[in-house]
Amino acid sequence: MEHTYLINRACSLSDSIERMQAVAAFAVSAVASQWDRTGKPFNPLLGETFELIREDQGFRLVSEQVSHHPPVSAFHAESLSGDFVFHGSIYPKLKFWGKSVEAEPRGTITLELLKHSEVYTWSNPYCCVHNIILGKLWIEQYGTVEIVNHSTREKCVLNFKPCGMFGKELHKVEGYIQDKSKKKLCVIYGKWTECMWSVDPQAYETYKKSDKKGDKTKKNEELQKAENDEADDMPEVQETVSVIPGSTLLWRIESRPAHSATMYNFTNFAVALNELEPGMEAVLAPTDSRFRPDIRAMENGNIDEASKEKERLEEKQRAARKERAKQEEEWITRWFQMGTNPFTGSQEWIYSGGYFNRNYQNLPDIY
Repeated sequence: MEHTYLINRACSLSDSIERMQAVAAFAVSAVASQWDRTGKPFNPLLGETFELIREDQGFRLVSEQVSHHPPVSAFHAESLSGDFVFHGSIYPKLKFWGKSVEAEPRGTITLELLKHSEVYTWSNPYCCVHNIILGKLWIEQYGTVEIVNHSTREKCVLNFKPCGMFGKELHKVEGYIQDKSKKKLCVIYGKWTECMWSVDPQAYETYKKSDKKGDKTKKNEELQKAENDEADDMPEVQETVSVIPGSTLLWRIESRPAHSATMYNFTNFAVALNELEPGMEAVLAPTDSRFRPDIRAMENGNIDEASKEKERLEEKQRAARKERAKQEEEWITRWFQMGTNPFTGSQEWIYSGGYFNRNYQNLPDIY
């Protein structure tokens, strides 16, 4: 939700292609926070919730851990002014490939622009963490992301490029927006770690042709240098995006705070998410992440206590699961129910409402 201004921008635009550009920029910006975020996160506890109200950005959000095996986080966000609803669930399927871990995205993300009666859906790209055993950890995202406007049948196809042998494609995203008759109306390009631009398809093709000529000799030199190392070294190629003349900037990442490296490479937005401000305790659900004692201990620099609390919470969760099995009880989710996404027809977790009424009776004791 860090770049919600892009959704607000989409709501304010009268042209559907310009709206799609803003939505595409939002979809890319949502994975940008993963750049350099190689630390293993805390496992969410079944029934854990998180709420976020940002009046400055005009939205409120609630999220619930609805499943433990597989781990599934469902979320629902809505505009305070009634302009949009944004919802979905995240449950990456992990695969281990020896030296790396690949996360295959599961779950659809849906954005409804209510003022325009438009619905967009997409899934996130694949994410791979390299060198889990040896060498420096680094992340790449790859795969095709299709954003569909179900109202106009316009589509944006984004290709998150794998880094390739020499890292020339590292972090690159390229794609296009097409109308319902599959005519390409504009090209979108950039890096998910940096910025995204839009340009006319003709200007893009002309630029690509002139760019290819200079590439051939460089490739031959690089091939001679190729070696097979023990670790998958992160390519050194970090040049910024070459901007094609006539392009329009859609989104640019904000620089991270100076102390970001010592704060799990969080952005300014992420650093503030665990704050417990005065008065919050009386309002938040008792299952809110801000009350988790292991995360709070770690944030306060007490690693030993964090480790003990983490163990205690996981043991408590296991004991509760055994007790349910003994009583033959099913876990009941509180704020989300399994249902059919009316736009894609797929089964997913849908917000059942009521969270912000602040009726928090009968919530599970998970901490």
